[in-house]
Amino acid sequence: MDSPYQNLKASATLSQLALVDMQVRLASVMPPGAMTEVIKNCGILVQAANMLNVPLLLTEQYPKGLGHIVPALSVLLTHIQPVEKTTFSCLAAPKFKRQLTRDHSQMILAGMEAHICILQTALDLIAAGKQVFVVEDAVVSRNPANKANALARLRDAGCIVTNTESLVFEWLGVAEGDAFKALAKLIR
Repeated sequence: MDSPYQNLKASATLSQLALVDMQVRLASVMPPGAMTEVIKNCGILVQAANMLNVPLLLTEQYPKGLGHIVPALSVLLTHIQPVEKTTFSCLAAPKFKRQLTRDHSQMILAGMEAHICILQTALDLIAAGKQVFVVEDAVVSRNPANKANALARLRDAGCIVTNTESLVFEWLGVAEGDAFKALAKLIR
């Protein structure tokens, strides 16, 4: 049986990146070591998206209660207005849904929490016909077992679970040029 997707690799020309709910108060209750890694990897993804012209969506879950984007990422996102939401699935937020681009069949998800907003968003995006990539080292849950369960469910549902380095090098495609040099330094 043929796969519904001819290309199982992420492509910068087909991708749209969603950074989900990377907010100060939510980050403060995550495991500290995991949170540090997720912020670093989300930063790499945002910089790669900016360099490679990958459209980026940013969400904030109930910012009045959970605060705004963590400072380490907000400095990279000054050009993007976050979609404020109270729904767990980003796709259930009309403003998010309006910002999805039809000509980008791949959706890349990073952020918090893996077993709630990432999971529900991914399942809804699959149902809407998108090819969904979840960046395993750029998502986090308060309980590591919940993250593991979410990633297993996402794989079973047809998501491609990947990592920051694999995704960035798939977007690049070749080991040459200014973007390659800049991104290779970020990943080291």
